[in-house]
Amino acid sequence: MTKVLLVAVGGAAGSVARYLVGAAALRWIGPGWPWGTMTVNIVGGFLMGLLTGWLALKAAGQQETLRVLLGVGILGGFTTFSAFSLDAALMIERRAYGQAFSYTAASVLIALAALFAGLYLARRMFAA
Repeated sequence: MTKVLLVAVGGAAGSVARYLVGAAALRWIGPGWPWGTMTVNIVGGFLMGLLTGWLALKAAGQQETLRVLLGVGILGGFTTFSAFSLDAALMIERRAYGQAFSYTAASVLIALAALFAGLYLARRMFAA
């Protein structure tokens, strides 16, 4: 039951953070591109890389609790594949195929690169 509570608390915090990033992107940049969704997925990928590297190298004895709270809960609530999918589907429905392709490719590739960057940074920072 403790793990479920950790996921719930973390998920709530991550979802609120996602909402705030999306609202800020809409307010500051505008509605022409799903910047909020793309931002949370890229930042989330980077943070997941940092977290994974840190947990592997420095969180002896706490890995499972921190993984559940931070990885599954907070980052699971913060990143959003469902909103990403909806954004791409709406572009396809508008027949903006180039935009849908570039958004999909950029989101996936940059989020993966960000995850590896975070993992690399964690290994450099936390390796003994």
